[in-house]
Amino acid sequence: MARRSRLLSVAAAFATLLAALGLTLLGQGRAEAHGVAMLPGSRTYLCYLDAQTSTGALDPTNPACKDALAKSGATALYNWFAVLDSNAGGRGAGYVPDGTLCSAGDRSPYDFSAYNAARADWPRTHLTSGATIQAQYSNWAAHPGDFRVYVTKAGWSPTAQLRWSDLELIQTVTNPPQVGSPGANGGHYYWDLKLPSGRSGDALVFIQWVRSDSQENFFSCSDVVFDGGHGEVTGIRGQGSSTPTPTPTPTPTPTPTP
Repeated sequence: MARRSRLLSVAAAFATLLAALGLTLLGQGRAEAHGVAMLPGSRTYLCYLDAQTSTGALDPTNPACKDALAKSGATALYNWFAVLDSNAGGRGAGYVPDGTLCSAGDRSPYDFSAYNAARADWPRTHLTSGATIQAQYSNWAAHPGDFRVYVTKAGWSPTAQLRWSDLELIQTVTNPPQVGSPGANGGHYYWDLKLPSGRSGDALVFIQWVRSDSQENFFSCSDVVFDGGHGEVTGIRGQGSSTPTPTPTPTPTPTPTP
């Protein structure tokens, strides 16, 4: 009888432990990713496309992407859609330091610092100055809010550190439509984006997605060149065609959205 009593006590304690553990896991919520620009493609997005192999391993061909993978690691690149700051609250200049705009001020749960590198060999999207394109931004996790679209001013060089003073705001879009379910491959928000006129040469499109339901913001740097192009991408595998749709492969334990 005493032995049976001890077994029942152990079983009850184990059940209590499992229940407590279950509540803890439920409190953490389901891990989700977020989003960055897909057209024009952001550095993390295009580097991920460039790095994909048939085995699932990452092996970029672009030298800038290769160096970024070596510095910031595979976890960041597998989570190309998670360049975020959970506490930005719409703040930009004066809060996100110059030189760290492409890594969310180095406040992301992953190390995206390598994607701030000032160099001219990042993958790029070829565009026509003055044209209207359909901007696309991943909705891997959907949230309401504003998309603030900036373009670097004439004369900016990709080999110079990106500063807030280099940017001019050209558009703000609130709650644009989306296609594809959140978390589905290729799902994205979309809207018409009028590009600045009278431009030629290298530029960078910077987008800050400001959530209206939390303090969390997402940041995206897309290298472009105004040369009469129509969305062709160069510097990645299969270059010379419009931006392809990726097959996102999130890591098992990304940080949950607050």
